Amino acid sequence: MAETAKWYVVHTYSGYENKVAANLEKLVENRRLQDYILEVKIPTEHVVEIRDNKRKEYERKLFPGYVLVKMVMTDESWYIVRNANGVTGFVGTTTKPTPLTQAEVDALGVENSEIRVNYAIGDTVRITSGQMEGFIGTVESIDGETQRVKVRVSMFGRETSAEMDLTEVSPL
Repeated sequence: MAETAKWYVVHTYSGYENKVAANLEKLVENRRLQDYILEVKIPTEHVVEIRDNKRKEYERKLFPGYVLVKMVMTDESWYIVRNANGVTGFVGTTTKPTPLTQAEVDALGVENSEIRVNYAIGDTVRITSGQMEGFIGTVESIDGETQRVKVRVSMFGRETSAEMDLTEVSPL
């Protein structure tokens, strides 16, 4: 069932995103629709603000008035989401909601895709692009969340660490 699930954008009253998400999750649980409505997300970003020398961290909604729902589109699932408290409709035509394309899902960072690289910590790699292109070094760490790799390189007789994108490195 999950292979036909797609991400849809649900329009809500502005400021009601959290309530709508909670309502949808409760409806899914109460009506046992976990096979049809798989995930409900509110895209946010982490913001750090410094005012009057005080650091304030908070989550900011990327798209106020919208909630993302990963679901299998059936008459029942459409009806449940469409008629949830605070939902004003789906994004798309009035008769049929339009799912997000895979490119849109990737751009929004809605789904965490597993990153696989063909090198590991301790491997010798060649830097293939960027300022250090052509250098050879040893992988110190790989961070899948930020998609960065730290490589120890010998420059001018000294060891130095450089951090770069996972795609800027290839194994030897």
